[in-house]
Formats: sequence, C-alpha cells, structure tokens
Amino acid sequence: MLKEEELHWLALKLVSGLGTRNSGKMLDRFKTPQAIFRASRSELEGAGLSGVVAQSITSGCTFEDAVVQQEKMLEAGAELVTLGDARYPRPLREIFDPPIALFVRGRVELLQSLSLAVVGTRRPTPYGLAAAERLTADLAHAGLAIVSGMARGIDTAAHKGALAAGGDTVAVLGCGVDVVYPSENRKLAADLAVKGLIVSEFPMGAVAFPQNFPIRNRIISGMSVGVMVVEGAQYSGSAITAKLAMDQGREVFAVPGNITSKLSWGPNLLIKQGARLVQDWNDVVSDLPAEARRQLIEKGRQRILAEGPASGCAGQASLLDGVGPELGETARHALAALHVDSSVHLDNLLEIVQDTSPSELIAALFELEMLGLVKQLPGKNFVKVW
Repeated sequence: MLKEEELHWLALKLVSGLGTRNSGKMLDRFKTPQAIFRASRSELEGAGLSGVVAQSITSGCTFEDAVVQQEKMLEAGAELVTLGDARYPRPLREIFDPPIALFVRGRVELLQSLSLAVVGTRRPTPYGLAAAERLTADLAHAGLAIVSGMARGIDTAAHKGALAAGGDTVAVLGCGVDVVYPSENRKLAADLAVKGLIVSEFPMGAVAFPQNFPIRNRIISGMSVGVMVVEGAQYSGSAITAKLAMDQGREVFAVPGNITSKLSWGPNLLIKQGARLVQDWNDVVSDLPAEARRQLIEKGRQRILAEGPASGCAGQASLLDGVGPELGETARHALAALHVDSSVHLDNLLEIVQDTSPSELIAALFELEMLGLVKQLPGKNFVKVW
C-alpha cells in the first residue's frame, strides 16, 4: 500500500463519531477512502451521515493525527491491513461489522491461517490452566492457529501452549498493538511479535479501556472457525465471545468443569445449550466444517513431508515413560503427591514427602520443573503438568 493511500485509510478510521458500521457503508457507496474525502458535505449527508461527522470528513482535520499514527507504526514495526487488502482475514470480512482496518505486528501471514479462538477467565484454577495449555498445544500441533486476547489467565495459557508446541498464535488486543496490557505479559508480547501475530483495530497508543474488550471480542470470534471456552462465569467476557460466535455462525466448544465451581458455570451451561464438549483436541477437529478438516489434513501432510513422520513426537515429556528411572527418590515422591487439577502448597508437600529436608524437597521440585513435569504457581504452590 502506498503511504498516501494508507494515510487516507488512517484518516477515515480516526474520524470521530463515524464508527465501524458507517465507515463500511461509506466504503460500499464511495469505494475508496480517497473518494469519501473528496465528496462534498451534502453528498455525505445524503449518504446518511450527520452534519457534524460530514463536516469532520470534509475539513480533513484527521489527517494530522493520521501522520502521527504512521510515525508510531514505523517506530513499532506495525502494518495496516485494510478491508480491501488481500491479506485481510476472509472470515472476519463476512461478519456484520468488520473493522475497516487492522493494525498488526509480527507474522502478517497468520491472518490467513485456519484459526480457533480460545477464551476463558482471568482467574483460572490449576485445572483450567492445565486444560488450556495442553489442549492449545495439541490443537496448534494439529495445524490450527490459536487466537486469544492476551489477557491474564486462560488467554495467556492459550498463547503459551501454542508457542510451546511450536505452533501459530494470534493475540487480539483491546488497546494499541504498541501497548502491552497486562504489563506482566511484556515477554509474551515480545514473543508474539516475532513468532506469532498481534492484532488490534484500535489506533497506536490507545490504552486498554474496559469498553474496548467487548468490541475486540467480535474480532477474536470473527477471524476464527470456532471458539473454545475454558472456565468462565455465566456472564463473563468469554460468555460474550461465545454468544458472538453463535451469532456469527461459528462452532462453539466448551471444556467441562467441576459443577461446584462458579468458573464452570459458563462452559457447562454452553454444553447444555448445545456446545461441543471437549475432552481432547480431536473433539474440536472432528467437529470442524469439512473444508477446514481438509485444510488441516493437507497441512499435516506437508509437515510430515518436510520434517519426517517422527517430527511431532520428539521432545514431548511424559509423566510415565522415560523420565522415571532418572528421578531421585525425593522427586518421585513429590511427583506422586502432586495433582493436575489442584495445587499443593510447599508446606503441605513437606508433610506428605517424609524423611526429607526443605532444601532437598525444593531441589527436587526444581529438578521436576526443569523436566517440564511440575509447574510452580504463585504463593509456593505446585501442580503436576498434564
């Protein structure tokens, strides 16, 4: 895209009060942003715009801000992918109110990937984290790009699971692509900008206002072939995303949870309403549309031809095979005392694993963590990796 053309798209996007739907209507009528800015105020009002918005367009007052946006994009290494761009995600183009332009950082080709959205609570249980990381790793290895919102909790686990499997993942933000939110995900954002893709419809430098997140959720579901929910309350953001997915004609999947946990109300209710229950990655893949399954099969064939049939299995840690004889007695007992779906505090482990000192147990836990068999949670709590 030429800089002048990009400038017109940015200027159109920055018109106050225009909105996504009206922007789309103006593009349908005038075809290009350049033609919209050349139109007279009366022509714009005749097309359905208010006098204030029409005056804002004809005055060209947003071009100065558009130049600033171009400079910020250059500094951050971001690109603009517009509705008329061949790289724009085809499924997203088909929703009711597609954004007219996306700011992107990273591997722009991932916009064309067959994607699955994974969403859930910001305060997950150890079970939810384990399920999200394991399932997204398996689904990414199967060839699906994992789309989520880079929020703390399930979103973060989904991105990390896909990256750990060497798969593709896309983060859709409720702020500018040059803003890291939440701040603790700074390293994850840096990884995504290189190995994955960061996407937002909000301009560069935009902060993460609460009202932005429901708006961005339609993009998460819109660019995906389906949405999988892992833990969430009945009226949570993940429930909103699932509702958007249904409205957009997407498949909805849910990981069942403990019926005594409020975080299971969302996915369990979705299952009651007809969402596909997910126990492993194949429950998702087998329920995708036929064309999507064909794409995954072809992608798998190409990977096998390129890397060899054993490529997907090498290096995967197992709790049962291969590592047992290498562990010391303290590490074995600690591993046996830990669970996948609930954490155990270090003090409780000291009571369970008898005849060992705190330093020996900590060393054993560190060994297990290095082997990928155990994960430490905040507060000196430990869980077994699924």
